[in-house]
Amino acid sequence: MTNVLKLLAHMGGVASLTWRTFKSCFTPPFIETRLLVTQMDQAGIGSWSIAVLTALFTGAVLAIQFAKGLEPYGASLYTGKMVSLGMVRELGPTLTAVLVGGRVGAGFTAEIGSMKVTEQVDAISALGADPVRKLVVPRVVACLIMLPLLTVLADFVGCLGGMLITMSEVGLTARFFFEQVIDTLSIEDLMHGLMKSFFFGYFIAIIGCYVGLNVRGGTEGVGRSTTDAVVAISITVLVSNFMLTKVFMGIYG
Repeated sequence: MTNVLKLLAHMGGVASLTWRTFKSCFTPPFIETRLLVTQMDQAGIGSWSIAVLTALFTGAVLAIQFAKGLEPYGASLYTGKMVSLGMVRELGPTLTAVLVGGRVGAGFTAEIGSMKVTEQVDAISALGADPVRKLVVPRVVACLIMLPLLTVLADFVGCLGGMLITMSEVGLTARFFFEQVIDTLSIEDLMHGLMKSFFFGYFIAIIGCYVGLNVRGGTEGVGRSTTDAVVAISITVLVSNFMLTKVFMGIYG
């Protein structure tokens, strides 16, 4: 019962922080460009290698599995269709969010948590500034912008990895593979994945910032909170992926 109450309290805290964040986004003074660019660099540019490496081998593994699984039915030619749908709808946005969330979310929690235990957050408030506007808003906006872009990159690289394996295992040409991809994917499929990544970016930033702002116990507390943030982000992404899939399947089919 106690754990349920703690969970509800944390959900309420995240909801309250969300309201304050989006309220700050649309009321002056607006977000500083310098802060936004810095966070976009950390959340996006600094994470592209993780997204690319993960997507490349995920697409390759999907291609191997589908090529071998469809071979008894003489349907290995359709491997490109299966790989592209799997990457764009599910694996591209979800795996990118989990891995980038572990890196970026932990960074947000550690940075803000360190400022919290050294009373820098209190100093910002004492100077008349809003900690949410200074610390949370740039990180949330940066993730909302960069995670969909990383997802697009991961989708492309994943399909590329699938193409390379399909060419070697099945003997298809690159042109035939990408013709299958183009024939299979629709705008609805792309929106399905991109809308997910938009929500995932929000979850990563808001949870990382919330945990950081509520760090207790000095430097040891920062370490514990960083671990808690990574776990919470991963679980939230995976659970919300199921819920968003149900919603978007109802909308886009």
